[in-house]
Amino acid sequence: MSVKKRVQALRQQMKKHNISAYLVPSTDPHQSEYVPECWQRRPWISGFTGSAGDVVVGATEAGLWTDGRYFLQAEDELKGSGIQLYKMGLPGVPQIDEYLARILKKGELLGVDPRTISLERSKGIEKALEPTGARLKCIDTNLVDEVWADRPSIPRDPIRLLPARYAGETVSSKLGRLRTEMKNRGAKAHLLTTLDSIAWLYNIRGNDVDFNPVAISYALIMEKKSLLFVETEKVPKSVAAKLRRHITIRPYGEIQTALKDLAKKKTKIWVDGASVSRWVIDMLKGCDLVMEMSPIRVMQAKKNDVQVAGMKAAHIRDGVAMVRFLHWLEREVTKGGLTEIRAADRLARFRSEEDLFQGLGFRTISGYAAHGAIIHYGPTPESDLPLRPKGIYLIDSGGQYLDGTTDITRTILLGPRATAEQQDRFTRVLKGHIALASVRFPAGILGGRLDTLARLPLWDAGLDYNHGTGHGVGAYLSVHEGPQNIGIRTVGKPLEPGNTLSNEPGFYKEGEYGMRIENLILVVEDKQRSKKGRSFLGFETITMCPIDTRLVDVRLLDEGERDWLNQYHKTVYKNLSGRLDLKDRAWLKKACRTL
Repeated sequence: MSVKKRVQALRQQMKKHNISAYLVPSTDPHQSEYVPECWQRRPWISGFTGSAGDVVVGATEAGLWTDGRYFLQAEDELKGSGIQLYKMGLPGVPQIDEYLARILKKGELLGVDPRTISLERSKGIEKALEPTGARLKCIDTNLVDEVWADRPSIPRDPIRLLPARYAGETVSSKLGRLRTEMKNRGAKAHLLTTLDSIAWLYNIRGNDVDFNPVAISYALIMEKKSLLFVETEKVPKSVAAKLRRHITIRPYGEIQTALKDLAKKKTKIWVDGASVSRWVIDMLKGCDLVMEMSPIRVMQAKKNDVQVAGMKAAHIRDGVAMVRFLHWLEREVTKGGLTEIRAADRLARFRSEEDLFQGLGFRTISGYAAHGAIIHYGPTPESDLPLRPKGIYLIDSGGQYLDGTTDITRTILLGPRATAEQQDRFTRVLKGHIALASVRFPAGILGGRLDTLARLPLWDAGLDYNHGTGHGVGAYLSVHEGPQNIGIRTVGKPLEPGNTLSNEPGFYKEGEYGMRIENLILVVEDKQRSKKGRSFLGFETITMCPIDTRLVDVRLLDEGERDWLNQYHKTVYKNLSGRLDLKDRAWLKKACRTL
């Protein structure tokens, strides 16, 4: 069934429910960024496969809103669908709420599945619609599901325990810390709906979402009892026996009964307003709600000593795989027959040969030439470009290991030399990367305040990039983890020692090439600058892989920047050389030569 026919079938369902427009968010009942196939409704209805974007289907028109990472991809995937692309953040482009207020008239209804929309989001829509006389109508039946005949079933893969030697903290300890926070807020219960936070708290992992080792579940923590709502057939007997020391296991569908029971008792319950669904809040009517960010998010982002050691070890093994790949790529590209997909597959193979490897961290971005300018491009059999011994190739990839998660981007010159423009742009990206990696700052700073450092060398030339500079990264969890981040908006929580984030400025020339340099950085205390009553922090780069110096215009680097790059390459060589064979080691030595 074509996208046009799918949209038309959805409109027939809309008529049955007497609604004038229907909102199809990207999210699922757990407000996930990456969702299981069974809940990928927005990709199915629109044909757009990016991880971020919402669709509104009206009686005669439809639109999709997405951010700058996906503009080029969305333009391509929406062709012929009849769905208009709205590029979020650009001048003159209406926000989705503004659009809804424009198309809906007095008495008309906007339908939505309350499981797929957060409480905060639903309130924002209701506020926008109020002046128009239109209303938001929560429909318990998802209308996309009504027309999606071959929708996949909910995953049934078994969950597994994460050993303490990788988690670094017991479930009992984590529950104790959480209950202390609950007591401080006067909450008798705390509901967790985000899958990675549940996995972290209970030291469990699953396979329900591609690239994210999580299991579809809810968690309810009370003063004396902790519950895990999950499909019971997914819990092996050996896992259940260990979980039951601290946790009561209930069927996934019983969460509704549990929430209604809390509502009857008018329990004071803590929920995260930014991530909890409207459906959950409707179930909890009558409860005294504590509407704050879950303390689990902050605990989870602050890696303990065991996790920090694991992340560093994982990045060394990942670096070995990357070096083997880069050396292989240099040899193979001159032979012909190499494509974007083949290159991505080979890197995955190198990673799979490393200890503790569990799978990829996300779909590999393997973009040659013009495809590199599509920020979140993923090659398909139809788009798979051959790699030639000329031009620029960008690969953004990562691995999941039992002791850590990696995320790295390298921009590679495939030909004998880069153009003056390419060297200028790459060097400006590198200067921004180094500025962020080197900064020292007082504790209490939001990551957004550091974003300018990474962009300034590009701004000096009238250039910029249309994505954030850094996102949090989990420890054998989601590659995108909050609440800390480094971006244009100063939101989230202050940076703390133990946070791991990406450092990834870039530059993209539409139709020609893309460039990005991404390393992961660990927030550490700067003991030299810290004084009594005033703590300073900095970053330690933990990604171990050379940066292609053939793309660098050394004349644009100051002495401090050259020293940083030379010292980084010295560290890379020291950590990786002993783990490589003679040929790969020789290649690495050349790649890490002093500038």
